[in-house]
Amino acid sequence: MRVVSLRRRVPRGVPHGWSATVHPVLQQVYAARGVLCPEHAEYRLARLLSPEKLGGLERAVALLIEAIRGDWSILIAGDYDCDGATGTAVAVRGLRMLGARRVDYAVPNRFIHGYGLSTALVESLQPKPQLIVTVDNGVASVAGVALAQQQGIRVIVTDHHLPGERLPAADAMVNPNLAGDAFPSKALAGVGVMFYLLLALRAALREQGDFAPGKDPDLSVLLDLVAVGTVADLVPLDFNNRVLVEAGLKRIRSGRACAGVVALVEASKRSVATLCASDLGYAIGPRLNAAGRLEDMRLGVECLLTDDVSQAHHYAELLSSINQERRELQATMVAEAEVMVGHAADTDAVGVALFEPSWHAGVVGLVASKLKERLHRPVIAFAPASEDAADELRGSARSIAGFHIRDALAMIDARHPGLIERFGGHAMAAGLSLKTVDYPRFAAAFDAIAREWLDQDQLQAVQLSDGELPPGAATLELAHQLRAAGPWGQAFPEPVFDNVFECASWRLMGERHWRLSLRDPRDGSVHDAVMFNAYEGSPPPVSLRAVYELVINDWQGCESPRLLLRHIEAL
Repeated sequence: MRVVSLRRRVPRGVPHGWSATVHPVLQQVYAARGVLCPEHAEYRLARLLSPEKLGGLERAVALLIEAIRGDWSILIAGDYDCDGATGTAVAVRGLRMLGARRVDYAVPNRFIHGYGLSTALVESLQPKPQLIVTVDNGVASVAGVALAQQQGIRVIVTDHHLPGERLPAADAMVNPNLAGDAFPSKALAGVGVMFYLLLALRAALREQGDFAPGKDPDLSVLLDLVAVGTVADLVPLDFNNRVLVEAGLKRIRSGRACAGVVALVEASKRSVATLCASDLGYAIGPRLNAAGRLEDMRLGVECLLTDDVSQAHHYAELLSSINQERRELQATMVAEAEVMVGHAADTDAVGVALFEPSWHAGVVGLVASKLKERLHRPVIAFAPASEDAADELRGSARSIAGFHIRDALAMIDARHPGLIERFGGHAMAAGLSLKTVDYPRFAAAFDAIAREWLDQDQLQAVQLSDGELPPGAATLELAHQLRAAGPWGQAFPEPVFDNVFECASWRLMGERHWRLSLRDPRDGSVHDAVMFNAYEGSPPPVSLRAVYELVINDWQGCESPRLLLRHIEAL
């Protein structure tokens, strides 16, 4: 792995204006991410992008106003991941706040209905709604939208996924990633798109006199859900998304989150008062996602919709139990996948396809993610679509920088018509379906396109770093400032540093984790450090370069700085 420093000189002439209380290291971290002055780090809701330039809102809002005033039955058609679950809850809660009386939701079961607003999902709806509003899906649901309209159902599509060559003929469509859409941020998650639709709907209702002066519904109560879905979906945390996430985190930390989010935080043994964006991604998101992977995402949505604290805790415990089952199943599948690639540091294939008939279709995305990290190659893992459909495979793809996975699937589809039955996704993640008999042909085609598009430099893993911490800088004060300076996340990475250390001592925590004392040879200072899942039978090197986060160790109410090691190299 190659360690590359993010640190770069701030352009001359750009005013800083930082307060003397902002640590110079944090100023450097900000500068490396393009944040060159305090205003770029002020995540106030007043700085949120206006909905005005988001295409399709006018038609969608007009149809929703007609539905609210006509007391139509409205069905929210969500997705079975965390973004979809939070977006569904935001839609249901928000539309009820804005006057809709008959709002229900449906989330497809991935093993029965497939993805999105499929024909199978539309056929299952009883009774038939008068209006369907999709959340986090729909841009690829050509057949599902057509069937709904044949049955007299109006359809609004809200989505953020990249469109294919053909769009569904929905009554309205809101998606910042449609060709020609003028919205400045293309990084909104599905839950963010829905939140923007609600903002536009409220503005239109206000303009038409539906609310008494100063009595507009407060949609900011939904921001805890927006934050969870945005972080969990791994969309880039551009400035606009950081505003949304920070506002949601503030609600959670101040004790104003919905009962379900609070219950999920407590079930994950996190502190509500000190929750950060990474907690949303690593603790809350996986619990919601697990329901969609192994069970029914309705569990997750119900957890987010209930206002009953005891009921929320009941759902949160169920979701935690399902997540533990998911973790165990994932560990087994990843071990099997590693056997397939021979426990090697690399593999002959550049585009890696894996298939095991016993694998679970709801977990293959996590397998692909783990193998992608290990091999630093694009990986697609496949499993039978269901127990009753062994002739069809579902694949989940994860990619690396420089290889747009959805575009790659589109190229394979163009070169081999009919090989892929369905596909969709983003630059870094995608899903697809194909016939089991076609798997070998697809694996060869995927490897071929990866060999064309990737060179050897792109196949070398890179660990980004903010450079060395100066002697004496690894303090509790800096750790607090770094933690508070987020939200950190996708495309706005958490600060990591790299320094040379001497290992003064070490011991095992559990079976695989290192607890170390690292000495800085520059000044002799000794630092407490941990590295998880590091022990494989050998001790850490005596002299090493470590890439690490500076974090806060809170033990029985006593705080101290700690180095959380991400990567080490023997010297």
